[in-house]
Formats: sequence, C-alpha cells, structure tokens
Amino acid sequence: LVVMVMIYGAGHISGAHFNPAVTIAFSLTRHFPVKQVIPYIASQIAGATFGAFLLKITLTPILHLHLPDAVLNLAVTLPVDGLFLTALIWEFILTFMLMYIVMAVSTDYRAEGSGAGLAIGGVIALEALVGGPICGASMNPARSIGPALITGDFNLLWCYIVAPVSGAVCAAMFYQLFRCGTKGENQQIKGCC
Repeated sequence: LVVMVMIYGAGHISGAHFNPAVTIAFSLTRHFPVKQVIPYIASQIAGATFGAFLLKITLTPILHLHLPDAVLNLAVTLPVDGLFLTALIWEFILTFMLMYIVMAVSTDYRAEGSGAGLAIGGVIALEALVGGPICGASMNPARSIGPALITGDFNLLWCYIVAPVSGAVCAAMFYQLFRCGTKGENQQIKGCC
C-alpha cells in the first residue's frame, strides 16, 4: 500500500523511481535517460539508508526496553535457509514479475495509466506475502542496501543487488520483445507483431 500511495504521490514528479533495478531496466530499454541513472540510484540508496537509520533510532530504544537482549535487524534481507541460491532464484523471479507489470502499465500506450499504482502496489503486496517468508522479497537493491549500511550486515547483499537488477532487465527486454500492437498515431509497431 505504501508503494501504491508513493506512486500516486510522486509518479508525476520523478516517474515513481524508487527502485534502482527498475531505473536500470528502463534506461536499457530507452524509457529513461542514461544521464539520470546515477543520480536517481544515489537518491534511492540515500532514501533507503535514511529510512533504516530512522528505524534504528526510533525502534532500538523501544525494543531494548521490552527485550533487553534482542537484536533489531532493521529489515535486513536474508533468505530463510541462509543460502545464496534461494535469494538469487526467488529475487530474480519476483523482480521479473514486478518489472513485467511495471512495463505493461507504464510504457505501453494501450494500458490504463491511472491504474498503474494499484497494479504495481498489488503485485508488490502479493509478492511480499508469497516471497517475504522465503527470501525477504526485496525486489529492490536500495531497499536491501540501506539496512545493510546501517547494520553493517552485508551477508548475501550481493544477491539482493544482482538478482533484482537481472530480473528487471530480463523482464523489460522480454516485454519489449513480445509487446504487440497496431500502429497508431505517433506509435511504432514493436515486438513480435
């Protein structure tokens, strides 16, 4: 729900780029200017890091008050079985599905643009419910980098960078390849048709 609200709240300002994997995939498929990739990714990571920092300073005192020996992981993403293969496979698949929906609702002239926030927020909610208990369902390198920087826990972080970027790029290329449509005004026929 937060992502959905953020898309409607900031989509018209930044294109709702909250995820470096999406930004990179958009850039590689020519839906985003290459010169803006680095500033956007830096901003995304800074935002995620600030969010993790806020969690640390606000939740750590509360946790220690009630559970003095507990450790707050600040939403560090790790697979349930601790295996890098689990993180790689699940994060790739989840991000592939997310990026496919993002491409469908935001780059195809035939899609209903006003429903983009609901569609993207819905797929993230569904994937968090299914993949969250297995791999953390990050689907976003910045979302994993921020907590890692604040906690110092870089265990398997590379999986949460490589898999989402790979999944997003593959999905964007897949959508570009297989999108079908008729030639309309100022539209080019793309894809398999």
